[in-house]
Amino acid sequence: MVIPFLENQTTVVEFVLRGFSSIRPLNIFLFVVFFLFYIVSISGNTLIVFLVLFNHHLHIPMYFFLMNLSFLEIWYTSNDVPKMLLIIIAEHKTISVAGCLTQFYFFGSLAATECLLLTVMSYDRYLAICRPLLYPIHMTGSLCIMLAASSWLCSFLLTAITTVLMCRLSFCGANEINHFFCDFTPLINLSCMDTSLTETIAFATSSAVTLVPFLLITISYSCILAAILKIPSGTGRRKAFSTCSSHLTVVTVFYGTLIVTYLVPSASSSQLLRKGFSLLYTILTPVVNPIIYSLRNKDIHKALKKCLSKKSSLLR
Repeated sequence: MVIPFLENQTTVVEFVLRGFSSIRPLNIFLFVVFFLFYIVSISGNTLIVFLVLFNHHLHIPMYFFLMNLSFLEIWYTSNDVPKMLLIIIAEHKTISVAGCLTQFYFFGSLAATECLLLTVMSYDRYLAICRPLLYPIHMTGSLCIMLAASSWLCSFLLTAITTVLMCRLSFCGANEINHFFCDFTPLINLSCMDTSLTETIAFATSSAVTLVPFLLITISYSCILAAILKIPSGTGRRKAFSTCSSHLTVVTVFYGTLIVTYLVPSASSSQLLRKGFSLLYTILTPVVNPIIYSLRNKDIHKALKKCLSKKSSLLR
């Protein structure tokens, strides 16, 4: 929907999200698949949050940060997927300008928080493997809370800067977004104002919460790898590596999908490909994370068995 604005221009009050396809049977299939992924993601991450909260054996820094990550993934998928499911099957695939900017704000904030939390988790693994004697002294409960809270706060504040600048933009003329959610580049392309300042600030803030954390994670794992290679026994090396293999896998999947998505050319011929890559970090990563962390994690297995045994005893 548009309303008159100045001469020969209209100001946009809502956007049209094109989604994936105009073919009804294909949309129904996509709806079912994405809905199942969403249910699995919410269930898996909620289970991890529940297990860590109510099992005192998991009240250690590594699982505290994992609980934060799982809690984040619940909101991360809930910010994008329900609206995506709606536009897949709805006749009118619209979203208000305010709703679009709100969705972008939470998407950017939660993605940035995940980058910082993964960095904090790599620091935790660095201390545990490279400084095991100092680990209980440095990684205290108060430090864990401070690191987690700082990750959330910094991300939401930095993204707010970009979002405020975007709120000051005028959107006129075309109102169609060739995507399934409100991302930065499609929104900027629809503005009829000079967006150079907004793009510069966005680049600076996004670099601060993606490139810098990635560099710190790389440094942490370089030190971890060097420490592991110094362990004389093969059993010791395998045991040390197993404590950080899940986190390293999650980092690889998350940053890999981000890098591939935003390195793909923005030409119209690659829009479908960009949407496909975007699905990897909006749907696939939140589903994969709880699976990766629970598949070979004996502590999670024990906590789950204990929870199930308590539930079965109560039902008798």
